[in-house]
Amino acid sequence: MPLGRAIGLALLLCTFAAARLPAEDSSTPAATVDGETIAIEEVEAQIGARIGLLREQIYQLQRQRLDALIADRLIAKEAARRGVSTGDLVAAEIVSKVPPVSDDEVEVFYQAHKERLPPNEPKLRERIRTHLENQKLIAQRSLFIDQLRAKADVSILLKAPPIYRAKLNIEGAPVKGAANAPVTIVKFEDFQCPFCKDAQQIFEQLLARYKGRVKVVHKDFPIDELHPQARQEHVAARCAGEQGKFWPYHDALYANAPHGSPADLRKYAAAVGLDLAAFESCLTSAKYAAAVQRDFDEGKQAGVTGTPAFFINGRYLPGAQPLERFVQLIDEELGLHP
Repeated sequence: MPLGRAIGLALLLCTFAAARLPAEDSSTPAATVDGETIAIEEVEAQIGARIGLLREQIYQLQRQRLDALIADRLIAKEAARRGVSTGDLVAAEIVSKVPPVSDDEVEVFYQAHKERLPPNEPKLRERIRTHLENQKLIAQRSLFIDQLRAKADVSILLKAPPIYRAKLNIEGAPVKGAANAPVTIVKFEDFQCPFCKDAQQIFEQLLARYKGRVKVVHKDFPIDELHPQARQEHVAARCAGEQGKFWPYHDALYANAPHGSPADLRKYAAAVGLDLAAFESCLTSAKYAAAVQRDFDEGKQAGVTGTPAFFINGRYLPGAQPLERFVQLIDEELGLHP
């Protein structure tokens, strides 16, 4: 068997374990002080979102391990039914059904990713070929396992932990999408944060993909220690919102980041068609400084420690995230898959 396929086959058979962390009842006493009770609910008031995220991550590890064990059991049973070894079954139903990776496939992958690949690395294309072979093996194995599961009686008894949902006040916050959408994505962001900037295209894709079913809510979270200009940008965006132009101004700030000098803020105001005199009056009065700080304080209370940070129907999703992770959680909220 070629080395690439041997490595791929080994990868298919590797597994890992996960520990279990039970969820606590929010009313459970955590301590008493002179007879007065401190409940778990009070302990989790600021860290509940992060604890909920950890519980979900542990459950996902458990589920992945469980799925691997189910797959191994199904393969063993099918091999026994056919009177062959599991290795022979895998070779016949998975390895032999994966076509070799062509030179054209290697070249297409290289061209699509060359900016992120190390230049002039020896045997780079062979590594790409091995990677593509492994991907094909994994896909074929998944297909075979799905076929076996369809014929077997498999019941998943592992229970997911209770979902923690942060309570956020979105009244009066800038919203994009249908007002009555069943899924609300609250995004705490800093206009000078490069990861926040990168995330914006994801929201446009989500709004298009789930038209009428998702809305996006903006929350201010300027991190003064890292981005001294950001707080004034957030105030400026609220001033633009006063004239019904929050989102165009929001987009202009990200499009031109990290340029956020006072002159820049006025230039963006002109570019999006604001009444400059009214904008200038609003900006110099700092009338929205307290509102920006309220958003920041609310984010801290909900467990936000950096940007970007997202809450999908209250479910905490911190940091830069791929589109697929948003899709997974949104589909769960919409009941599109368990």
